[in-house]
Amino acid sequence: MNSMPLWLSSLTFAAAGGWLAATMFAAPATSKEPRFPQLTMDQLDARQKPLGEQIMKVSSVGIGGPYNPMIRSPVLGQRLFDLFYYLRWETSVPTKLNEFAILRQWRSQVEWFAHAPLAAKAGLSADIISELKANKRPSKMAEDEAVVYDFVTELTTTKKVSDETYARAKKVFNDQQIVDLTAVAGNYVMVAMLLAMAEETVPPDKQEPFKPGEP
Repeated sequence: MNSMPLWLSSLTFAAAGGWLAATMFAAPATSKEPRFPQLTMDQLDARQKPLGEQIMKVSSVGIGGPYNPMIRSPVLGQRLFDLFYYLRWETSVPTKLNEFAILRQWRSQVEWFAHAPLAAKAGLSADIISELKANKRPSKMAEDEAVVYDFVTELTTTKKVSDETYARAKKVFNDQQIVDLTAVAGNYVMVAMLLAMAEETVPPDKQEPFKPGEP
């Protein structure tokens, strides 16, 4: 395996604090007022506080990333938190492949900042991550990795899964895993939308994974 690229090495600290830690420090890319100022626990009202307390149990740095806008709609936020929790920590899909599916979604700066280190920590090779970042189909994938890439790519670009790709998936995954893989793919499109709408960014002193003009 090739050595870990510099851009990925610089992001590896994100894995230590979990997926929320990497998004917690988000600040607007410009000097304008943030669309959703960062909330703290003492600012939450009676409807928001129970969800905030649950978030704090899985985050060592507070309320951040998609949770910051999400908590503004506490009933929806609770439903989404339960979904996020399952898809991150209880899914039937192996962690490496789950993170691979997340990276295959929208080229979100925050998601890539948070999840590229988590994918590497889970065992996804640096070569695969680098080629995926370059918007290329990775050239050296194990069969289960290739199935995830092709399954998620077809589903998100053609809005369907061909019989051939589905048959390949059935050889690698059971029914629950196929359902969970589909759900995590769709979920992180929604997360990317929340982050984009709220203009959440990577920490102000850190480099964004994608430079202007990159595919």
